[in-house]
Amino acid sequence: MKRILVAGELNVDLVFRDCQAFPAPGREVLAEDAMVVPGSSSMICAMGLARLGNPVAFAGKVGVDGWGGFCVSALQGAGIDVAAVRRDPGLRTGITASFSTSSDRALVTFAGAIGALRASDIDDALLATADHLHVSSYYLQSALRPELKSLFARASALGLSTSLDPGFDPEQRWGNEWPCLLSEVDLFLPNDVELAGISGCESPLDGLRALDNGRTRTVVKRSRHGCATLDGAGGLLESPAFAVDAVDSTGAGDSFDAGFLHAWLRGLPLAEAMRWGNACGALSTRGVGGTARQADAAEAHALLGSAA
Repeated sequence: MKRILVAGELNVDLVFRDCQAFPAPGREVLAEDAMVVPGSSSMICAMGLARLGNPVAFAGKVGVDGWGGFCVSALQGAGIDVAAVRRDPGLRTGITASFSTSSDRALVTFAGAIGALRASDIDDALLATADHLHVSSYYLQSALRPELKSLFARASALGLSTSLDPGFDPEQRWGNEWPCLLSEVDLFLPNDVELAGISGCESPLDGLRALDNGRTRTVVKRSRHGCATLDGAGGLLESPAFAVDAVDSTGAGDSFDAGFLHAWLRGLPLAEAMRWGNACGALSTRGVGGTARQADAAEAHALLGSAA
């Protein structure tokens, strides 16, 4: 098994489930349920990887507050190494409020410590303890973002493979740095909205072709349409989604990342890694929040086998 280092943001999610509608100015809507659960893309992915049986360490920052303690305890409870998680009294732990309806979700985030992690917090000694480096929430990690290419380059020089999930850009500027940054990334995992914003292309195929650099494998997550990537001839290789009785889609893309990485790091064929991602993403929607019902390896195998 490959040792995985997740470098990213930590926050709690306040999940309001099955809302009548999304909140609108001057109006109040009711939710069927509400919970406080582990949040952040990086945290959900790390816990999904650990749930599948992978050795995972986390590098991040939280405040010296109740929410920070909640995050650290959740990671420890999942069997994740938290030696590189720093609790800073000058920071406040971030919070995301997630509002889900039967068909979609919307998020409101107080960043807090989310943007505080720097590349200098991840030294070569820490990188040397891992075989793979994963980073999520590129746009939210404001201190890490300008140094990320150099971090990936250091990781590659030490023999690590690398992956990046960009997350959504709250400012929807998307940036023009991607050709340069992706030159140091092995695996890129945007969803269809993020791929369109970053590439400037409406169709997944055009977006994948626009980002193709000969090194980076880009896999686009397409929700109910599964996922897609380029085949060897530059065409679209698609993998269909799995149907489950979904309760909450919060963090499904991050659980997809966990499933895909679980298979990809074991050297499974690309098409099989895509199926693992789809299976783990789907199974994570069975519970409220991103981590409550993440799949273990046996559950993922069962779903994969049922659809074989």
